[in-house]
Amino acid sequence: MAAKKPASDQTMEKLISLCKRRGFIFQSSEIYGGLASCWDYGPLGVELKNNLHQLWWHEMTRRHENIVGIDAAILMRPEVWKASGHVDGFVDPLVDCKECKSRFREDQLPEDANGKCPSCGGELTEPRSFNLMFKTHMGPMEDTASEIYIRPETAQGIYVNYLNVQASARLQVPFGIAQVGKAFRNEIKPGNFIFRTCEFEQMEMQYFVKPGTDEEEMEAWKEKRMAYYKRLGIREDHLRLHEHGPGELAHYARSAWDVEYKFPFGWQEVEGIHNRTDFDIQRHIEHSGKKMEYIDSGRGERFVPYIIETSSGLNRSLLVFLCDAYREDEIDGEQRVLLAFHPKVAPIKAAILPLVKKDGIPDIARSLFEELSENWNCFYDQAGAIGRRYRRMDEVGTPYCITIDYETKDDQAVTIRDRDTLEQQRIPLSGVKAWLAERL
Repeated sequence: MAAKKPASDQTMEKLISLCKRRGFIFQSSEIYGGLASCWDYGPLGVELKNNLHQLWWHEMTRRHENIVGIDAAILMRPEVWKASGHVDGFVDPLVDCKECKSRFREDQLPEDANGKCPSCGGELTEPRSFNLMFKTHMGPMEDTASEIYIRPETAQGIYVNYLNVQASARLQVPFGIAQVGKAFRNEIKPGNFIFRTCEFEQMEMQYFVKPGTDEEEMEAWKEKRMAYYKRLGIREDHLRLHEHGPGELAHYARSAWDVEYKFPFGWQEVEGIHNRTDFDIQRHIEHSGKKMEYIDSGRGERFVPYIIETSSGLNRSLLVFLCDAYREDEIDGEQRVLLAFHPKVAPIKAAILPLVKKDGIPDIARSLFEELSENWNCFYDQAGAIGRRYRRMDEVGTPYCITIDYETKDDQAVTIRDRDTLEQQRIPLSGVKAWLAERL
């Protein structure tokens, strides 16, 4: 008899299956056997990603008059990555199993590995450095002169542009620059679905402050970022802050904290909040030879600002919301699977369900669908029994199902069903849009 898989493995398998079945996430290049840890986002995955992107952008820029955005190029001069330390220092210790040929990061091996492969028990090679940056060539000749890097992070595009942004937007310290964009890392051992991939999207905000105020600003941003996840419905007992100890601190950081989430596979980082001091700007001053001081003409001061960074991955955030929303329950003896997304996060906000396909009911439903679609992503479904249609919408996280029935023709009202409570209430047809607006 086969050993029973841990509940955590079963949960991830169920979630991955749901994501493919309902059009959230597909394996990249699947018809050719797939490409390890590369994923394509389907219709609902794109909607969910866009919602999280927009919610983060609103949180970081619209709610702060002193934070603006930028969209820097993916390809940059190689000198940028030399200055940042990525060329020489962005490496992981790699070991190989001599028997099964599996590869591991030496620093992530079990403590009791003792030079043995965790998979087969074979002997491991001596560790060697492995640079995580992807290389490519710019121009017609593939030689060392044309060699450039595909960015491993979005932050450096902010740092080299910080004075351009500050001057053009007429910002005064403290101020922030936010960016959402793709980054690429040649990870030794990616995995856990979309948790760690070679291609990912970062959501970063770099906050420029006066030296001496940095720790105070750090504390404020820790509170703000934790509050953000809680406001969007992430369970508080699945969130925590982890402080980096002396052995964990990056070379550029004075202090660092992670927002961690309790995934089915354990507590893992979702977002990093770092006090990077003036390390990055000073490095670019040294390597570029340019003056990059902030000048406060009103106070007659000039200084290199310290930077408080908040950095999260859009793909990893999406996995947080999927894991946290996944539920299984039972209704009238029938098992139900649902994604209990916060309404603002849900990829489909409302489903319009005509009870029958005749007698003018679909016409009323279509009219309502078109009205609501002007504001939100809605779904129209008239196929199958109403109970089955409810279950389909529960499984993709739609918070509200709106049913149009024969009574609608008489009383000009519809029935709205709540995904989580299953409560149903009758709302005037003319008031549905306002009703949804209050909740979305």
